[in-house]
Amino acid sequence: MNNSGINMQTNNNMQQNNVGMPQGNTMPNPSNTNEKSKSNSRNTKIRTDFSDKNKPKTIKLIRFKYKVKDADGKIIESYFDAENRVDVESYLLNKAYQIISIEEDKLSTKFGLANASISRKMSSKDLNFFLMQLSTYVKSGIPLVDSMEILSRQAKSNNMKMLYRKIVFELNRGVSFSACLEKQGKVFPKMLINMLKTSEMTGDLTGVLDDMSAYYKRQDSNRKQIINAMTYPSVLLVFAAAVLTFVLTYVVPQFTSMYESVGSTLPTITKIIMNISDFLTGNWYFIIGGIVLFVIILVMLYKSSRKVKYGMQYLVMHIPVVSNIIEYNQVVTFTSTFSALIRHDVFITDSMEILSKVTENEVYKDIIDSAITNLSKGNGVSVAFKGHWAFPETAYEMLVTGEKTGKLGEMMEHVSEFYQEEQTNIVTRLKSLIEPIMIIMLAFLVGVILLAVVVPMFDIYSKIL
Repeated sequence: MNNSGINMQTNNNMQQNNVGMPQGNTMPNPSNTNEKSKSNSRNTKIRTDFSDKNKPKTIKLIRFKYKVKDADGKIIESYFDAENRVDVESYLLNKAYQIISIEEDKLSTKFGLANASISRKMSSKDLNFFLMQLSTYVKSGIPLVDSMEILSRQAKSNNMKMLYRKIVFELNRGVSFSACLEKQGKVFPKMLINMLKTSEMTGDLTGVLDDMSAYYKRQDSNRKQIINAMTYPSVLLVFAAAVLTFVLTYVVPQFTSMYESVGSTLPTITKIIMNISDFLTGNWYFIIGGIVLFVIILVMLYKSSRKVKYGMQYLVMHIPVVSNIIEYNQVVTFTSTFSALIRHDVFITDSMEILSKVTENEVYKDIIDSAITNLSKGNGVSVAFKGHWAFPETAYEMLVTGEKTGKLGEMMEHVSEFYQEEQTNIVTRLKSLIEPIMIIMLAFLVGVILLAVVVPMFDIYSKIL
């Protein structure tokens, strides 16, 4: 059974207009691109609506199971998420399928699986692959609709297949490409959608696809670096905690019972270790429950309270060594995003607005909001970043240089590349240093505990002699 439910109808689709591009333009093939239009677009700043007032209303989708017969007489069964049965019929008839049956998958609808598919964000890795592949197909002269058809057939995940099918369906209805992605809920980032809106005004779809592919590739690389930097010390920390817990809850009590039977006088350090051991063994369930409850409350406050989120991020950004990794990551994210927006002729005010919306760091959100306020007063962007502890002096100087020379996008790209390399170097150094440091700390703590419980044995032995 073919789960893809897609057969490419090349002859039909090649006759369609290039959906998602400005009216009057043909499919974005580099060979027939209007160079004059591109030249004019470089000299014209583009205003786009970055607010949520025109955002499509949340749609409740239903998952339908369909059974059709293709032109070769092959039976195909698959699923399609839509608002109603009519949309499913329109999609299948557009594929020139003979419809056998369409039924609502009540179990999926009951558990909200159709709507769950539009509530999960696409990862930076998947976005990079999606945009890179789409750009390759469009550059090859394949119309946008057919390019999405190919992607839907190549997708390995059923959710991705269904997502691409819905985009194909909307494109065939005459909806612009950016609007198609916007209608997929939280799957595609706001920044990507707005950059595509810009491309629809300038006619440079492939340029935006390439730039955004490179952008999300860098984002994925940054995310992996942060994870790599934090994973190793976290694993060692958990291992150290497990070893200490085992020593305190199993090894130490063995000595405690022996010392109590003998009635010997114990050193102060030994009494402290034994009291800690007794507390852990007698209250372990309260300790575990308290830790779990604390983590849950902290996560809830982090997600719901801006002040708590700001405070935690401020604290993390001041932890030695780790602070540089987090700070450089934020600088790379900010400058690369800012560069992408500026280089595609988006107004600086609009660029700062979308940066404020997409950033997850409250410290940087405050800086960006200050920059927006300064812009409204006629000041430059750099004023808000001057002397701020979260923005390096080197990055600030290049930001000022970019403003003065009119090459802000180019300068921000250089800053992004520089701090990307700095972040990589710090992560590499951290990996090489963290292992010996953690091993020494663990050996010291375990050594102190064992020494504290073993030393009294020598005192008991001397009394026996």
